[in-house]
This record gives sequence, structure tokens and C-alpha cells, in this order.
Amino acid sequence: MSDTPAIPQPRQGQAPAKLQRDEFHLQFIRSFADPTFDSVREALRQVEDVAWNNYKDSRKAPVTQKAGPGFADPDYDLSVEWKDTRDRLLAAEAQQKDPATRSRVLLICASARNDGTCPGEISKTWRMAQWAREILEADGIEVDLLDLSLLTSSYDLHIHPCKGCASTAMPLCHWPCSCYPNHGERQVNDWMASIYEQWVAAHGVIIMTPVYWYQTPGVLKQMIDRLVCADGGNPDPTSTHGKKAVEAKELELKGWDYPKHLAGRAYGLVVHGDVAGIEGVRRGLSDWLDWMGLVAAGAKARLDRFIGYYESYAASHETLDRDLEMQEEVRNVARAVAEAVKRQRAGTLAPPDAQLTPPRPK
Repeated sequence: MSDTPAIPQPRQGQAPAKLQRDEFHLQFIRSFADPTFDSVREALRQVEDVAWNNYKDSRKAPVTQKAGPGFADPDYDLSVEWKDTRDRLLAAEAQQKDPATRSRVLLICASARNDGTCPGEISKTWRMAQWAREILEADGIEVDLLDLSLLTSSYDLHIHPCKGCASTAMPLCHWPCSCYPNHGERQVNDWMASIYEQWVAAHGVIIMTPVYWYQTPGVLKQMIDRLVCADGGNPDPTSTHGKKAVEAKELELKGWDYPKHLAGRAYGLVVHGDVAGIEGVRRGLSDWLDWMGLVAAGAKARLDRFIGYYESYAASHETLDRDLEMQEEVRNVARAVAEAVKRQRAGTLAPPDAQLTPPRPK
């Protein structure tokens, strides 16, 4: 009798049935309600027929190539789009580790508003990002400015939701994420493919965010969820033959090392609000970044402040204009991260417990 424990079988029964043809039509055609499409209705019907067949046949990754050497199953058909993203991450990582390259900081503006969409005005977060950028660039650091408000003002740009593969088994969560694009479901134009590259290329990260109802804005939370693959994710989808849940469970139960793909980078935070929630959001973001193995650039690099406590929304930019102390605190976050990046690249940033092995990694 074998002592090998049985592999848990996936629990099923939640997913809805696929759409019927008439339901699919109603869903598809909503994107073309504008009367300007009337002159091409016949062409749209032809496109819809193709889209229906792709949906019905679950054509998630229609263009593939053999994985080749270096993968557990070289003969597995890998998505060309996934492999391209993975190759760019490998190149970005090599550049990030090259001591001859300039230091790079990823500066994230996490407000969902800008003056190109409904609010009609730039965010205060955007202004803070410019102050930080000036400090970093004056110190000779290259800055990648990731403005997450583009999700609300750009055509067909998305950060699709995390599907929670890690909760089935960590090796089912691939690094980078292989859940998207899913062409059959029309889940395409996923921004995360390039956002992963920005995180990998960075020596330091600064997140600047307002508080929305005691939480981070949805645009930031979408990115955070999709970064789960950076903390323990499987860099080889052929080891699970794509999304084979049983194979992933077996692989995890044999012993998974939970690789931390972004560990060691420095970080800073600026959290601002008007009434409540700033400390909770700042703590939550700090805990998340610490968990992934990033290193805080010090207490002054983790800032939470109110702008115009219980004052008018309408005059909040003017309130920020007058708060010269906060402006300087934001600049200090950038200065602290710049110093931390120098130490990180010199090999002197690691915290005192860096060499300890966690008894139960996850």
C-alpha cells in the first residue's frame, strides 16, 4: 500500500454555463451601439460569427510555439504572447542586475482621476509624483512614471482581475501571469504585461496613492492582485501543462520554494486623504511590500498625511499649495528611496533578518 498521500481533487460546480448564441450576440453588440457603426453592420456580423466560434471553442491562446530548451516540457505549446513577456522580463532582470546601468525607480501614481476624463482636473497625487520625479532625476536616477489613471482615460486598456490561481496551488500561478490574454473570452489588451517589466527593471519603487473609502483606489488594487505571481509564482507553465490544477497541486505538495521575484528592491510610500483611512492604507501597503521582500527606505519614506482635513473638495489643490511642509515630506520620500537604491546596489541595504530562513514560507 502506497504511503504517498492522494492529490486533492479540484472542487467544482461554481462556473456558469457558456452563453447561448443569442445571449452572446447581445453581449457582443453592446460595444457597437453608436449609430456610426450602422454602415458596417454586415461586417460586424461576420466578425461576430468568428468571435462566437472562438468563444465556443475556448480559444484562449490561439498562437503558440514549442517551449523549447530550459522548460520542464520542451514540447509543450506555449502562448507566444506569454513567452514574449517572459523574455522581456528576463532581459529587464539582467539589466537591473548589471552594475554598469543607471539606477531606476518606478514611480506609481495610483489615483484614478486625471483631467482627460470625467473629473476634468489633475489629481493631487499626480502633482506629488512630479515633485518626487524632480528629486530622483536630479540625483541621476532614471524614472519610470506609471500613471494608473490611464485605465480610466485610455482606449480599451485594462488590468484584468486576478483569478486566484494561487489558492488552488501556488505553481498554478505563473510568473508572469498566464491567465491573460484570453482571446476566446475577449479578455485582451492587458496592461500588466508591460507593468511587470517596469517592476522587474526597477531598483526602487514609490507608490503614491489617495484613499478611496478606507481603501486603495481600484486601479491600484487591480495591479496589486495581479502581482501575486511575483511572490511565489511559477516561472515554468510547462511544469503544470498550462492550467492543469491536479498537476499544480501535486507539484506544490512535493515542496514549493515560493520564489520572490521582486525581493530586495527599495520602496517608499505616500498615502493621502481628507478625512480618514490614511494609516490603514499605509500599513496595508507596507505589509504587502514587506511580504514580497522589498525593503523600506526608512520611516520617513512611509508617509501618510491629510490634505485639508474636513475641508472642501473644491479647494483641495489650493490647500495643497499652502502645505509646504507636506510638499517637502513628499520630496523626502524620494530622497530616502534614492539613498536606499544606492545602498541596495552597493549590497548594503539588506535588513538584519535577511539571512534567516522562514520556517513556513508562503
